[in-house]
Amino acid sequence: MEGSAPNHYTQKRGCDVMRCPHLNKDMAFTLEERQQLNIHGLLPPCFLDQDIQVLRVVKNFERLNSDFDRYLLLMDLQDQNEKLFYRVLTSDIEKFMPIVYTPTVGLVCQLYGLVFQRPRGLFISIHDRGHIATLLKSWPEDIVKAIVVTDGERILGLGDLGCNGMGIPVGKVVLYTACGGMNPEECLPVTLDVGTENEELLKDPLYIGLRQKRVRGSDYDDFLEEFMEAVTCRYGMNCLIQFEDFANTNAFRLLEKYQNKYCTFNDDIQGTASIVVAGLLAALHITQNKLSDHTVLFQGAGEAALGIAKLLIMAMKKEGTCQEEAIKKIWMVDSKGLIVKGRAFLTYEKERFAHDHYEMKNLEKIVQEIKPTILIGVSAVGGAFTEQILNDMASFNERPIIFALSNPTSKAECTAEQCYQMTGGCGIFASGSPFNPVTLPDGRTFYPSQGNNSYVFPGVALGVVACGLRHIPDKIFLTTAEVIAQEVSNEHLEEGRLYPPLKTIQDVSLKIAVKIVEESYHDNSATIYPEPQDKEAFVRSKIYHTNYDHILPDCYSWPKETMKIQTVN
Repeated sequence: MEGSAPNHYTQKRGCDVMRCPHLNKDMAFTLEERQQLNIHGLLPPCFLDQDIQVLRVVKNFERLNSDFDRYLLLMDLQDQNEKLFYRVLTSDIEKFMPIVYTPTVGLVCQLYGLVFQRPRGLFISIHDRGHIATLLKSWPEDIVKAIVVTDGERILGLGDLGCNGMGIPVGKVVLYTACGGMNPEECLPVTLDVGTENEELLKDPLYIGLRQKRVRGSDYDDFLEEFMEAVTCRYGMNCLIQFEDFANTNAFRLLEKYQNKYCTFNDDIQGTASIVVAGLLAALHITQNKLSDHTVLFQGAGEAALGIAKLLIMAMKKEGTCQEEAIKKIWMVDSKGLIVKGRAFLTYEKERFAHDHYEMKNLEKIVQEIKPTILIGVSAVGGAFTEQILNDMASFNERPIIFALSNPTSKAECTAEQCYQMTGGCGIFASGSPFNPVTLPDGRTFYPSQGNNSYVFPGVALGVVACGLRHIPDKIFLTTAEVIAQEVSNEHLEEGRLYPPLKTIQDVSLKIAVKIVEESYHDNSATIYPEPQDKEAFVRSKIYHTNYDHILPDCYSWPKETMKIQTVN
């Protein structure tokens, strides 16, 4: 909490204090603190408060010419001064989020061998089997309440990046704090290195992971099982474990295996579903109808599409539509074409959305045939929504809903400008990566919505951890979608926004967390007791503060008359 002196200060003095990012305040240390901690003389005699330090970081940030270099600047700051790092991010989250996460993090992962300087998480390889519990003890924090883990097989739309995928858990953990207020010392990024199928990485002398093909089958499953058991043994059954960027074949299987056994969720399946459904719920205020009145066509049928579809069914059922009718509203296209009954080699998850129809492969013709009111791109095929498709969507819909959600920006199915121009401004647009405002020839300006999972997982994590949930049911993600949609005003909708402004994301995360806490105590799934009467105050008490602590450790308190304290104006 703000104003409390961490115990770390009683254990470190001198250079050790300044080398610890949790403790370092740089030139904001007072004269008394410098003397007591034996760092007087290691800093210039000037005193700079945190606001001035933020100004200095921003000026250096703006001097750089590439987002990659700006990322390196911010990550270096995180290694030096944690509170200042998060103070900078929260000072202008719209400006800094695209640097510490999408789209810049995609390039960072591709070049992670160049980026890596010091550990920001745990790397656990398949060769550590049998010793994962011991390896977890290497992490210096005894209390960990949330873990983001990847095996690097499906990083964004970039494919198998192996150990280089660590950039994703590191970025997610940063957003846990910057967007959700989680204590960064209680969050842990983890990469499970089981090898990679990426031949370029295997030949790259700068690659930081195992130089072997991926381990699969029972060895992989046993490795994951040992990891889950080791985490809960060390940190407790209510330690949140967020799965990130696992390949489709493992993502669904592991979610089904662990969802009711551990406190876990898959962000690519459930988090993406929540933010997309939130955008669709907001869009209903424009179309003036219900979800069940729409026909949805997915370009892509991977974990994102299937997760969105599952939550859409739940939302339609809440409207009063039966499950069978809800499924009929949803069509999917994968790399082999339209998913229809009788088509060969359909997975169990895809078969659920196979309808009676002849096979089709061309997306333009599929759109003309199905005539969807909602078109969602999660295929990582850049430019899949052609001019013809966008024109057609506008021709048979008064207000077509078009979501181009693939990341990074180069993988987006269409740009915001293409959508607005080809639909004559009637398209209701959202994307996975940020796009600049678009002004049409008639003078109308639209502000494209970014359907970023950062609206979802920080608030979910804050709520889940606050009340000590041991399992995370799907209904939490529908609740989250509803909370986000409620924060979108009519003014936002008129501007083309389907999500609240990013600058309000901390308030949105708080509201999500409070709603989760309220519902968890109502259905008796919370484990933190006694039950708090004021749920909002309870959640606020858990939020990390970026203000520097006032350090006057008891173990260094001696009579002030023995110290020659100078008066500094």
